[in-house]
Amino acid sequence: MSDLPAEFALIARHFRPLAGAGAFALTDDAAVLAPPAGRELVVAADAMVAGVHFLPDDPADLVGRKLLRTNLSDLAAMGAEPLGYLMTVSAPRETPDAWFAAFAAGLAQDQAAFGITLLGGDTTSTPGPVSLSLTILGTVARGAALRRNGARAGDGIWVSGTIGDGALGLLAATGKLDDPTGYLLDRYRLPRPRLALGRRLHGIASAALDVSDGLVQDIGHLCRESGVAAEIDAADVPLSAPARAAGMLERCLTGGDDYELVLAVPPAHEAALHEAARAADIPVTRIGGFRPGSPHVTVRAADGMEMRLEKGGWSHFT
Repeated sequence: MSDLPAEFALIARHFRPLAGAGAFALTDDAAVLAPPAGRELVVAADAMVAGVHFLPDDPADLVGRKLLRTNLSDLAAMGAEPLGYLMTVSAPRETPDAWFAAFAAGLAQDQAAFGITLLGGDTTSTPGPVSLSLTILGTVARGAALRRNGARAGDGIWVSGTIGDGALGLLAATGKLDDPTGYLLDRYRLPRPRLALGRRLHGIASAALDVSDGLVQDIGHLCRESGVAAEIDAADVPLSAPARAAGMLERCLTGGDDYELVLAVPPAHEAALHEAARAADIPVTRIGGFRPGSPHVTVRAADGMEMRLEKGGWSHFT
C-alpha cells in the first residue's frame, strides 16, 4: 500500500521541510547528532497550551514562533548556542490543514533567523485544546554554562530590554488594555530571545535566568538557588513607553512573559557587561543588588518604602 496514513502525510507536508542534518527527513525513530568538539549539550523543554500560553485565535504562525522563541530564551539564559529541537504537537482532529501550514511557516521563518532545525518529535490528536511541547538542544563551551546558583552578596541585579510588555500585551489581546500602536500585543505574541547577549556573558555574569513567570518571582529563584537576599528599586526597572503610559507597575513587576534576561553581575564586571550589551545591541539596566540574608526579594518604591505586592508572579498550580 503506497498511500501514507493521514498523520504521516501531515508530517511530510508541513514538518519534513523543517528537518535538518541528523533528522533523516523525519523517517526514522530518532535523530543522530554530535555536539561540536569541546562543547557540552544544553537541553531545555517548555510546553504551550491554547487558552493558557496563547489565545486560541492567535495567528498560527506566531504561535509557532513563540513556541520556538520561548525555548531559545532558555538557551540564552545559559549562554548557549542553538543546535536543534524536538517537538510534539497535539491538536483536535478538526484542526484545519491551513493551521498546520501557517504554524510550520512560522517555525521555518525563525529557524532561518536563529540557525536551528527540527530533529524530530510526535503528532497526536487530542479532544482538548491545541497543546505543544518543544525540547531544545544547544551547546556551550565546557564549563561555561550560566547557572542560577552563582549570585553572591554584592552582585548587582541587571535586566535586559524592558520589563512588563508581555504581561500588558496579554491584557491588550483580551481587550482589557488599550494598545493603539500594537506594540504590547506584539511583545506578548513574539518574545525576543536574548541569544546575542547570553553568548557573551561567560566570565561576566555570576548567575542568570530568563524572566518568564514574573520579574520578582524569577529573581526569587536566583535567591533560593544562590542562598542570598535581593533588593530591587521599582523606579529603576526599565519600562517601554507604552508600558509606562499604562500605569500598571505591579503588573509589570509580576506579570511574566518578558523573556528578558536577569543577571547577577559583580561590580568589577560592569564595564565588561556594558561592552557585551553594546556588541549585542541589547540594552541592560541595573535595578538592584543581592545582599546577605535568607532568600527573599524586597521591592522598594520610589520613596524607599517597601512595596507590598499581591503576588510575586505566575504559577500554574496556585
